[in-house]
Amino acid sequence: MPIRFPRRPARSPEQRRLASAQWTITWRISLVMSVIMVMVGAIVYTVVLFAQRADAERETQWGIDHNTVDSPPVCVWMTVERDGVASSTPGTPAGLPVRSSLAAVRAGAPPVLERVERGGELYTVRTAWRGAELVQAAYGERFQRADRNHLLLAFAAAEAVGLLLVGAASGMLARRSMEPLSEALDRQRRFVADASHELRTPLTQLHTRAQLLARRSGSENPQQLATDLQRLVTGTRQLGDVIDDLLLSARLPQSPRSRDLVDLAALAEEAVSAEDARAQEMGLTVRLRPGPGRHVVVGTAPALRRVIAALVDNAMGHTPPGGEVVVSVEAPLPGNVSLSVRDTGVGLAPEETARLFERFARGSAGRGRRFGLGLALAREVIESHGGRITADGRPGHGALFTVELPAARAGEAVPRERSIASCLSVGGRRPDVPGG
Repeated sequence: MPIRFPRRPARSPEQRRLASAQWTITWRISLVMSVIMVMVGAIVYTVVLFAQRADAERETQWGIDHNTVDSPPVCVWMTVERDGVASSTPGTPAGLPVRSSLAAVRAGAPPVLERVERGGELYTVRTAWRGAELVQAAYGERFQRADRNHLLLAFAAAEAVGLLLVGAASGMLARRSMEPLSEALDRQRRFVADASHELRTPLTQLHTRAQLLARRSGSENPQQLATDLQRLVTGTRQLGDVIDDLLLSARLPQSPRSRDLVDLAALAEEAVSAEDARAQEMGLTVRLRPGPGRHVVVGTAPALRRVIAALVDNAMGHTPPGGEVVVSVEAPLPGNVSLSVRDTGVGLAPEETARLFERFARGSAGRGRRFGLGLALAREVIESHGGRITADGRPGHGALFTVELPAARAGEAVPRERSIASCLSVGGRRPDVPGG
């Protein structure tokens, strides 16, 4: 059976342009650095060449002034002519001395300094009078040329290694310089996705309430109509909170959110009350079970409200008619507040928990989205508040989502009073409260 490798996700046009810009920056920086290294190498080579030429000229001048044919320095060959008799250093290379220069100076020409090639080797040759002697000193450049060749080889190796290092460094710098742009594009795409997802639930709630109001427009129960109108107003306010929260989340990487004292039970009550009309249409019972104690945390109320709404919406979407969704708020341990959403729906396969909170993942059952953007956003919000969110369940036996957050310090005032409406159930039932 052939092995199939996972396909890489297709790049967006913006990502492709960023990648192209990254490569352009990389090769341009590499090209500039390569040109600079070549220029530095050329300058060094030129300086070395002129220094070697100056050394050769000094050696020949010293030979003219002081040396004899029997004691020349290394790489110097002497020829001395006196009274028409010429003698040369033993082992003088073929082609030396340069007789034309000797004849010219002998005939009265000024001293001659020249570079000649003999037998494939270069020589710096100086011819001049030293008293009554006509002297010629020839300096062999074989070792100088070897040094220059070694220098060129070193420059070539340094250029190759430097080009690789510069390419790697410029690639890393280009990638880092592109990261803010890439993050900005990611935030833009995530903002659009978050907005489309988060606005769906409140808009559905408002639409359902508007339909109920239209049906009850001729009702003789003004109290019920006023209650529905008030819930419609509350829904529009929550829709505005969602929009504000999305704008805040878009600015979250640049500036931290302001934190306040938040009554988690009060937010749970709002989320349960907002779903009563939809729960009746779906044939579900959604109820709140507040536990004893204090349920105050430090955080951002709109963001935490979004988490609770997403968990309730997720539970309702996976619970068949006649089922039940229970939202519980407890303080099981000192310094800890726990909120759980349990449903009696299709359940959750254990192997799905590994990718449960991934963005845009999808579940295998249910009308809603057991997986999806809502749960991913919920995890991001809870983790940003220093808490954690977990899931548990079995196929056919419902699912349980639990949020744990650090509790506010004892002695801090609760920012709002919990309404007595928390003692009322959604769908016509009373919550399971001791003594209620």
